[in-house]
Amino acid sequence: MRRRDDNPSPPVFWNRTAQMPDYDHPPVESLTLLGVLRGLADPIRLEIVQHLGSVPEASCAALLGDRPRSSMSHHFQVLRESGLLHTRIQGVQHFNSLRRDDLDARFPGLMQAVLAG
Repeated sequence: MRRRDDNPSPPVFWNRTAQMPDYDHPPVESLTLLGVLRGLADPIRLEIVQHLGSVPEASCAALLGDRPRSSMSHHFQVLRESGLLHTRIQGVQHFNSLRRDDLDARFPGLMQAVLAG
């Protein structure tokens, strides 16, 4: 029978100097109306977009509220993939902003209508 100390594994250290990889954000030319509407289809995602329409940027923590992190992570991913959201990483924090200029250029008037409620 094998014992724990027969083959000790090396210690694992958190590398705080390592940068987290940036998220992939779709180029403006690849954004589709169907994809943007899919991103807006969920009430929580619509609430996130409307909040980001009133501020330049917000951390994920500020947008969580009392919702589970796992489901919010999913919503942020859908918003990024649909082209609505840009996420910037600074240290361990993630900051989100609405891609308003890109969306206005691609779909004039759409974000104005969405943000008006």
